[in-house]
Amino acid sequence: MSLLLPLALCTLAACCGATPPPQPAPSPSPLLSLACNSSYVLDIANFVLQDINGDREDGYVLSLNRVSDAREHEQEAGLGSLFYFTLDVLETGCHVLSRRSWKNCGVRTLHKSVYGQCKAIFYINKARRILYLPAYNCTLRPVSRSEITMMCPDCPSSSPYDLSDPRFLETATESLAKYNSKSPSKQYSLVKITKTSSQWVFGPAYFVEYLIKESCTKSQASSCALQPTNSVPVGICHGSLSEQGSEKSVSVTCDFFKSQAPTPRGENSTVDQRPVTLSKVEEPQQKNTAPTNPSVKAVPKGSVQYLPDLDNKPKGSQGTGPVEAFPVQLDLTTDPQGEPLAVSFLFLEPMEEKLVVLPFPSKEQRSAECPGPAQEDNPLILPP
Repeated sequence: MSLLLPLALCTLAACCGATPPPQPAPSPSPLLSLACNSSYVLDIANFVLQDINGDREDGYVLSLNRVSDAREHEQEAGLGSLFYFTLDVLETGCHVLSRRSWKNCGVRTLHKSVYGQCKAIFYINKARRILYLPAYNCTLRPVSRSEITMMCPDCPSSSPYDLSDPRFLETATESLAKYNSKSPSKQYSLVKITKTSSQWVFGPAYFVEYLIKESCTKSQASSCALQPTNSVPVGICHGSLSEQGSEKSVSVTCDFFKSQAPTPRGENSTVDQRPVTLSKVEEPQQKNTAPTNPSVKAVPKGSVQYLPDLDNKPKGSQGTGPVEAFPVQLDLTTDPQGEPLAVSFLFLEPMEEKLVVLPFPSKEQRSAECPGPAQEDNPLILPP
């Protein structure tokens, strides 16, 4: 018995000191972090923003301020890559219906600035020469009014989301009437007011931007009421009304959109095989005009959300980080293993190709070279 006890203790000690079986190492992320200021990333960001602006029917063209994050997910052989981009953007003075490139549109002055962030998933298949935007979402806010007032007390006070003041409607109506009185032939009517601001100089002054549509010619003035009501906007006007004592001054300028054939939404308006200058993407020579399988539709593409400025954010409250400041959500899936995304309609020949889309990555694991440098680096118009 005395010999068995030491033997049992030795056996127990050997078992306790045994090395546990090796655990499988966590699989590396399939997402490759990209440098936000590389020419490759900036070229792709240009196409992403071009497609976001091209998809929209309301609001103003967004301009790229900086790339905040960029990831690449290589797909199976022959299927190219999905890119996950986070872009910091600024609103320009061009309406989206003008269909101008964001590079040809100037951003607004600081006191009128609207800034924000867009998240987008973008597909590139250089072998098939395809560029495609499956989904995007953007959140925008005006610059802090209190900060602007401290810097420039006399600057016009913008109220981009409150169009209820009857003086703004009066300004639009009177300025458009002035434009129509000087128009040699066509007459125009108000569609909607898109931007407003006010200022006190020697008296109150009101400024508006508004869309217009054709109503009739001057020779048809008696039959204007019979004109179709579903006509599309043809231009945007900038009108102002100022008062000094009993005197009233009205001014107006109008810019007209280039006529373009409409692209049916939900068909293949997101599929593009245009010439590109990406260093890793060869130049395409042809363009798909319709899905090979009409029953297959593209996923809903996205939206732009407008929020008020951050002046009224409670001080000292919990959860006031950047996610709450710009709550841009873009998750086509929550499955960490990914889910299939049908793209067979992008290809000319019949096939059942599917991409693997992953949950949109958080910024914690982005490249050390992100975010990239900003075109406008004023902290008042940079998302946190």
